[in-house]
Amino acid sequence: MKGWFDAFRYDGGPTLYSFNNRTAVTGDVTLITFLIIFCTLYVAFLIIFPGIRKERFTTFFTVTLSLFVGATNLVSIFGSGWHVGNASIISSYRAFSKEKIDANIGVYVGLQHVNITLQAISNENTTTDIDYNERFYWLTSDQMGNSFKEALTRGLPYPILTVAEYFSIGQEGLSWGGQYRAAGYFAVIMLWTSFAVWLLMNLMLIVVPRYGAVLMTACGICLLGTVCGYLVMLPEKPLTIHLEGQTLHFHLGWCFWLVFIAGFICLLSGVIITTVEILFPHSFSTILEVDYDTPYDRHIIIEDSHGKRFQKKRSSSGKLEEASGVGLGTRILRRLSSKTPDKILEKQGVDNQGFELEATKPSWQYPFKQRHSLPEKKLTRTISQDSVSTSVSKDVPTIHKEFSRLRSQPNKIHEVSMW
Repeated sequence: MKGWFDAFRYDGGPTLYSFNNRTAVTGDVTLITFLIIFCTLYVAFLIIFPGIRKERFTTFFTVTLSLFVGATNLVSIFGSGWHVGNASIISSYRAFSKEKIDANIGVYVGLQHVNITLQAISNENTTTDIDYNERFYWLTSDQMGNSFKEALTRGLPYPILTVAEYFSIGQEGLSWGGQYRAAGYFAVIMLWTSFAVWLLMNLMLIVVPRYGAVLMTACGICLLGTVCGYLVMLPEKPLTIHLEGQTLHFHLGWCFWLVFIAGFICLLSGVIITTVEILFPHSFSTILEVDYDTPYDRHIIIEDSHGKRFQKKRSSSGKLEEASGVGLGTRILRRLSSKTPDKILEKQGVDNQGFELEATKPSWQYPFKQRHSLPEKKLTRTISQDSVSTSVSKDVPTIHKEFSRLRSQPNKIHEVSMW
């Protein structure tokens, strides 16, 4: 009687697996991870996008371009599609054998490695389960040669060994592997530099958008410099691999064109946004800004700081714009010059001829008692050179005037004292 776990077992022994269950690599785990991360962020943005009521176009374009450039940087660094070649061959499966196979062979050169694939074509061939995907790294100068020796020991198919040998030879002018490795070193350095600029670009787009546009331009320049440098550093004599009558030619792959497209769009967008910022200051804005639509929004602060006299008009879309009479050349020179008309004040103040200063009320009192309170009079400001006497003399109390008159007549003073 057999139990639950007696299937495929004979005489009480373990289960016998009489077939090979190995499968070839169908996808790069690293690339798939990066794509899932950026696609998740983009889907999350698309979910909340219908709730955005302001700056819809600029926000959508900025987020889309930023995620596209970031994903392009990382995928191109670890990808295997910079220089590729494919061909259908009829070749021996192993050396010194008359057995031929019909297969498709592909060579995918990356920045730090090369992938070689071999897949048999389905026909009357008895070896239809041939499906190889081998990767050879060249992080150091001798790593490719050591990997080729390991492939010989493992007994890989003859077409794969033939292709790997082309990249491991570094003598007598046949240094294709070394030239590909040098081009990969340069491209990796430039791509990591553009990735650092991309991070700063995202930070500046949140804090100061106009600086984010400048860094967007710098990121595009780095990406375009990457593809130009890689193209120049490729082998002068193009690599051509011959396999028993068939020829394998190479051409630029999808990683190269992806970086070129991302760099061109990034550079063009950065230049356009920077030009718009020069002509129409503070016009580029997204909802990603730190203080957007708050009392600390930069548009509100700029309007309040300029005041009514220098307050700029707003268009129908809520953007700040310059005066209609200002020309294009004047706007550019005004933004590039440190001295702007807004900072020059024509006149500091205006003289008011009708200004009157009220007489101050001293805390001390006169030593003489006054029977009647005198009405308060305002002092009129006059120019001292044009007046004969000061206006203060008009406000001298009456008792002081009497004493001055009696002092000028001594006889009158004596009569007053006798009385």
